Amino acid sequence: MTSPIKLFRDHNLKPSRRFGQNFLKDPSTAEMIISRAAVTEQDVVLEIGAGLGALTIPLTRRAKKVYAVEKDRLIFPLLEVEARDCDADRIVLLNQDILDLDLYKIAETEGRDLMVMGNLPYNISTQILIRLILARNIFSRGVLMFQKELVRRIASAPGSRDYGRLSVMLQYCAQVKKIAEIKSSLFYPRPKVDSAVVEVTFKKSPDFPASNEAFLFKIIKAAFSKRRKMLKNTLAASELNIDIQLATEVLKAGNIDPARRAETLSVEEFIRLSNLLYEKTGAASTG
Repeated sequence: MTSPIKLFRDHNLKPSRRFGQNFLKDPSTAEMIISRAAVTEQDVVLEIGAGLGALTIPLTRRAKKVYAVEKDRLIFPLLEVEARDCDADRIVLLNQDILDLDLYKIAETEGRDLMVMGNLPYNISTQILIRLILARNIFSRGVLMFQKELVRRIASAPGSRDYGRLSVMLQYCAQVKKIAEIKSSLFYPRPKVDSAVVEVTFKKSPDFPASNEAFLFKIIKAAFSKRRKMLKNTLAASELNIDIQLATEVLKAGNIDPARRAETLSVEEFIRLSNLLYEKTGAASTG
């Protein structure tokens, strides 16, 4: 692994603030993450944000195959050079945006579920996580690095100020376990906060399935859009065509006080609310 500081200096480049780039510069940390992720010869790994190959290259020595995705066209040639000695049958480099990539095509090509890994840029971590949740049927699990602030959010419980849309969506369909903490000093450029690595294991079926999952996710988004307001008011002010009378009626039917705020509801309560509202509104609110 070539030092990212040296690579940028030698090629007269700078890390992109727009892409929120922070490159892991310690090879032993990369090896530790891969070891704790328990990557095996059976795994086909989709790596998000391959960067300069800190995880990519050691992954190719463990996994069956690695699809390494890097959006930045300026550093992609450096990644190609860094990966030139990897087994060509074990690596596919993709200069694409993960938000536009056809994930299903990769899974179909490989004929198996994918494992997803990556050091996710803070500025689009939420978008990427939501995309993975929606496509979770093609993923066995994920091992993902985030800034610790986001890890607190996705693992937080009802009643916490960190509890929000992402917490509910992820806890609905997955189990999350922190497997490592990474000091900010191990990155270049050095971020302001430390990071953490979490293992996300997607459930084959949610413990309490929603009648309509797309509708559930719309309810969750609407509920947290104005998180300081009472639920009955938040739902009535959303784009779901729900008036305050219906919102109040359904909340009461679900044994949920209409004056509660979104951050106090458990995942099961959100599912109950969604199922009751879906019965009342159905297709009118799912378009």
